[in-house]
Amino acid sequence: MANIKSAKKRILIAERNRLQNKAYKSAIKTFTKRFQAAVDDYKSNPSDDQLAAIQNEMSVTYSKIDKAVKVGVFHRNTGARKKAGLARILKAAT
Repeated sequence: MANIKSAKKRILIAERNRLQNKAYKSAIKTFTKRFQAAVDDYKSNPSDDQLAAIQNEMSVTYSKIDKAVKVGVFHRNTGARKKAGLARILKAAT
């Protein structure tokens, strides 16, 4: 444990940031799984409603990834790779 006051503060800040980063990553994983589930539903029963649901899930996931990149949770190349993976999944389904 640190003895210097500023070092103690940095420990607290680092822990806070770690938890925030973890929350972003977890949310992106959740949205990605929801997107994948929507794509699977579309594959089993193609319809315009299902396609609209996929587009909505994709939009939400993209915005969450972009926000994570903006905040610094992900590197911009990692964000681009994740978004490209989602686009690849969608293209394979349609």
